[in-house]
Amino acid sequence: MDLTNAPYMVLTIFLIAILPFLFAFITCSLRQMHMFQLNSYSGVKHMKWMKKNFSYVITNLLSVILFVMLIVNWPYSRFNEIYILALIVFGFINIPKKKAKKPLVFTTRVIRMFITEIIIVALVVIIACILSNGLFGSLMILFPMFAVIYALIPFIIILANFVNSPVEAMVRRYYINDAKKMLKSCPDLKIIGITGSYGKTSMKFFLTTLLKGKYDVLMTPESYNTPMGVVKTIRTSLKGYHQIFVCEMGAKKVREIDELCRIAGPQHGIVTSIGPQHLETFKSVENVIKTKFELADYVKDKGSCFVNIDNEYIRNNLPEGAVTYGTTEDADYFAKVISVSRQGTKFSVRFPDGQTEEFNSILIGGHNVVNLCGAVAMAHFMGVSPVEIKAQMPKITAVPHRLQLLEKGPYTIIDDAFNSNPSGSAAALDTLALFDDFKMLVTPGMVELGAKEEELNREFGRHAAKVCDYVVLVGKKQSAPILAGLKDEGYPDDKIFVADNFNEGINHAYAVTSEKRKIILLENDLPDNY
Repeated sequence: MDLTNAPYMVLTIFLIAILPFLFAFITCSLRQMHMFQLNSYSGVKHMKWMKKNFSYVITNLLSVILFVMLIVNWPYSRFNEIYILALIVFGFINIPKKKAKKPLVFTTRVIRMFITEIIIVALVVIIACILSNGLFGSLMILFPMFAVIYALIPFIIILANFVNSPVEAMVRRYYINDAKKMLKSCPDLKIIGITGSYGKTSMKFFLTTLLKGKYDVLMTPESYNTPMGVVKTIRTSLKGYHQIFVCEMGAKKVREIDELCRIAGPQHGIVTSIGPQHLETFKSVENVIKTKFELADYVKDKGSCFVNIDNEYIRNNLPEGAVTYGTTEDADYFAKVISVSRQGTKFSVRFPDGQTEEFNSILIGGHNVVNLCGAVAMAHFMGVSPVEIKAQMPKITAVPHRLQLLEKGPYTIIDDAFNSNPSGSAAALDTLALFDDFKMLVTPGMVELGAKEEELNREFGRHAAKVCDYVVLVGKKQSAPILAGLKDEGYPDDKIFVADNFNEGINHAYAVTSEKRKIILLENDLPDNY
């Protein structure tokens, strides 16, 4: 046997093997990194997600099976060629079949994780080749090694994140300290923190609109309510001329609001609501209450905290010295709904000095009045007169995907697709009930409600049965509790359709015939990792 060309033969075989492997490796890594990002870079959360979402790791499990076949049958079969074909198939399977609602963002953190992942894989390959017996030994372990590496991609990403954690901590500290320095350079800046289980984004937009009639205002954009989201806003958008910074603060665990307070340093705060949200991580409503009131604790010696007294959890745990707002007469800022229609909402607010002012809003739904009242209260506290507030009120528009009214030819859409919750879903159904049209609901239900998820979705179904003329459920397994709730109320089977995905669901809703104009409520749209 002529061995003079052996190295070239090995190199050729290696290249033939590695190209399909790289294709599968890259597509699988991109898919897993996308889910890892949506799972907040949490290894524990990602592991739980993989357990629930078997289809996302099926090719990795198949790779383990092929590895066993390669070991058992080497070198007496053609499993090497089969595995190369399998890698190509795996690569195509991992390519997304539809556009992501929230695509993978190639942040510097993600790029660092990819680099570390590649280094880990390269080290494994090099060590394996060194320990093998020469070139032919390396060739012998080539296919089994690729099988193992591919199978372990989800765990390699978690490992890469762990390896990078000291670097990420240093980067995080640098950016946070830089943001704090920028805030210190603006000593006259007034900072208002806004938190709550629900309604904080709407409150942020409402308040900013009212304040802009008198001040230069910066607010955290979209749903930037995490520590690094707040830091990014400060570092990229804060200017010397800004007079007020309205900062949305979100949390999924105890102490996260306190961390945001230590970054932004608010003098004043608003707590919009407290309820059973993110119970998978909070574990209990008591922890939610404790976390949301971290804002009240932080500002109590610096300024004022405004709280929604309509919320039972807030009312029963009222922070000392809090300024209250709501639709109950004992509130410091008392709002009264005058009229609600599909054209908008008319309401009045009684101020602490006894003065009452009427306001007109183009927002639909009486539930908006509570958040509008909170925005009026804080704006008034910040020196905006009732007359100035009244002039700004018509400029407040619906926040995208939060009961946003959209006219679409022969039907009307109420887009409430952003992160539904028990309070918000009930308010959305109450808003839908205002219309005399053919009322339709398209929903996958609510998530991140922990042990109460099934119970709360079932109650949602009961409520929907009393309002809707037709219900489209998205996802047979996910929406099962809603279906049970509909059945509890004797809702007719021919008025229910269960779709496999959102596109199928909305297309079916469009196709349903009705003598009346159709109005379609889109309640929640699950993120890509569901």
